[in-house]
Amino acid sequence: MPLETALAYLRGAAAQRRFPPVVVIFGPHAFLREYVLDSIVRKLVAEGCQHRSFQIGAGDDYGAVLNELRAPDLFAPKRAIACRILRSRRERAETGGADAEGGDARGSGSGGSEAALAAAIETARGPGNLILLYEKDNAPAKIRRAAEKSALLVNCMRPFDNQIEQYVNAFAQSLGLKLSAAALDLIISRHGGDLAAIANTLGKVTIFAEPGAPVQPGDLDEGARRMPEAFELAESVARGRASAAMAQLGRALALGRDVFEILAVEIIPMMRRMMIAASMISGRKSPGDVAAALGLPPQSGLATRAIEGARRFGLERLERAYWRACAMDAGFKDGTIKEREEALAGLLLDLMIAPD
Repeated sequence: MPLETALAYLRGAAAQRRFPPVVVIFGPHAFLREYVLDSIVRKLVAEGCQHRSFQIGAGDDYGAVLNELRAPDLFAPKRAIACRILRSRRERAETGGADAEGGDARGSGSGGSEAALAAAIETARGPGNLILLYEKDNAPAKIRRAAEKSALLVNCMRPFDNQIEQYVNAFAQSLGLKLSAAALDLIISRHGGDLAAIANTLGKVTIFAEPGAPVQPGDLDEGARRMPEAFELAESVARGRASAAMAQLGRALALGRDVFEILAVEIIPMMRRMMIAASMISGRKSPGDVAAALGLPPQSGLATRAIEGARRFGLERLERAYWRACAMDAGFKDGTIKEREEALAGLLLDLMIAPD
């Protein structure tokens, strides 16, 4: 198969392409090498493959990798075998030449020379996949010649300035994000050609982004570093956004907020409002009646969130969670509950994702 750049691969990955039995990754950009490897492994695991990982250092050969590739496995008929060849292994092979390469394989008795690996690449037919990552600018000529027939070669070059925007869009697409033009410009102006920082920023955005909504510049503010606003955690819980709620809870605790305060000021009152709303909705009351019962104006955000949470969770689940929260509050105060952060996180997760 022809040689592809990392950018071409990332664009093709979005088109749900099928991978050949062998993929060889190399190039001078360390982050791109790891990003491509991770994206391939994640997709293969999602397709039902069992992940196996190997690392080849200066004194190692390919015997274990080849045995894993050839041996049948009753419990893992499809395997994603990821093999990272360290820079030390490559440098030793280059300085020692073919004699050093063959000597390691003969000394171990494994038959795991580079020639055996090249032969395995030429004859690979699946159903599993072998992914080789070379921590250097180029893969060995012998491996490249073998891979050109049926494998995929991915060259992870450093991006040119006019490719940064394409990489940002490719990263965003792989995460299911849609970037507005202003957000795209802001990311590029902040991070330039630092692809690792760009991918990290987009990864943080996925915690808070609304599904299907374009990412705006305000969504790129250093969300992981700021203290969550008052009632922001309660709002995420009412909306059923489990990942956002867990992230906000972790940040709040890390930045010094007290578990007692979060439970007593945000969580229990929020559950009480949703319980009242659920009870009134079951009695066919209107949203205006619910807001009046809560002592809030009809357009209040608190009333809207309470009604949304009531419809999402239902009265029975809310009652269970509410009495559990009250018992937890008492347990915090009398010292019977020691792992307070874990208990609070478990309460929120049970409310948001547990079946009725």
